[in-house]
Amino acid sequence: MTTVTHHDGASPAGGRDDAGRPAVVPYASPAAAAGPEHVEEPVAYDAILLAGFGGPEGQDDVIPFLRNVTRGRGIPDERLEEVAHHYRHFGGVSPINEHNRQLRAALQAELDARGLDLPVYWGNRNWAPYLEEAVREAADAGDTRLIAIATSAYSSFSSCRQYREDFARVLEATGLGESVTIDKVRPFFDHPGFVHAFVAGVRDAVLDLTTGEDAVPVEAVRVLFATHSIPTADALRSGPADLNERLGHGDGGSYAAQHRAVAAYVVEQVTAATGLEPGWDLVYQSRSGPPSQPWLEPDVNDRIAELPGEGVRAVVIVPLGFVSDHMEVMWDLDEEAMETAAEHGLRAVRTPTPGVDPVYVSGLVDLVLERVHGTPTAERPAVTELGPWFDVCRPGCCENVRAGFKPAAAGLAP
Repeated sequence: MTTVTHHDGASPAGGRDDAGRPAVVPYASPAAAAGPEHVEEPVAYDAILLAGFGGPEGQDDVIPFLRNVTRGRGIPDERLEEVAHHYRHFGGVSPINEHNRQLRAALQAELDARGLDLPVYWGNRNWAPYLEEAVREAADAGDTRLIAIATSAYSSFSSCRQYREDFARVLEATGLGESVTIDKVRPFFDHPGFVHAFVAGVRDAVLDLTTGEDAVPVEAVRVLFATHSIPTADALRSGPADLNERLGHGDGGSYAAQHRAVAAYVVEQVTAATGLEPGWDLVYQSRSGPPSQPWLEPDVNDRIAELPGEGVRAVVIVPLGFVSDHMEVMWDLDEEAMETAAEHGLRAVRTPTPGVDPVYVSGLVDLVLERVHGTPTAERPAVTELGPWFDVCRPGCCENVRAGFKPAAAGLAP
């Protein structure tokens, strides 16, 4: 088994990097402390921190879980019950914790198979096991140099920066900020390991719909790439502001641009493999804000309702924004979107999420090894022109101005 050796010293807030310069990235490894966009210096980590959203595992957990998700917003329980029925429909159990148990086991098996001595700790933002427990467990075992994998692939407040704020909060709350460092793998929206399952799913769905006795011509098939909607104000701040302006990312910021780029790649690969080129749209789901607050559109159900008028007879629904079958996939897509498609006379297929697909799991380990080995940026795989994305988030990246400034690990302040 390969043993990973260690750098000397850590780089908590106020520390210094290996060259003795003041550290500007809180709680970072020495190699990341000065804030390079990509860390091309090898870093010897002790362990991996798998960071999840968390979910209830029984009916009694549902409202306490939703209180955690909405903490600080003053939302009464009667309003939380409006969302709770999604979970209660499935016995009060979200699939997300079980998926993360499986993902943790799959990651550990892949690491062991490669001879990498890196244990995997798992903690959640909103339900047990909490991140605090995972970080304490790691520290108690002497594993103080952590590389985090968040179970989200894209750049936005809730999918990246909030996890980084969680890491900083946990290190302060546990008193481990002077002894534990947490780096984070880059947002992996266009890493081939993540994209693989979507290419395979869309390919299979398009072939299934366009062949056989009930075949639909490809011109009558529409692929809808679905992701979680977010407030437009948050979307505008997703990714570095200078990059959004330079690349013309528009109202959706880097969040929408990343999804569009990956969707285009998936369709290109499907066309190359099958000779069939379906039309496609990026759509959004799971809106939860007040009607007066603009969120990214169009909604998946609204777009489905329009498709028959455009000559569409079949729809492929792709959960592009999700790494596994979250509640939003099982309810908003498998229940509501499928029902909308049926109401409008459309055949519909929902493609798989990566889950614990071996190619995806292997890709996550590859992302960790980029940082372990200090892989040069030019040698890092990315299937779109946007990547490989940053190892160290840029100042103000994905900040939620409505919630106010909070310290965040794995990025330049603020």
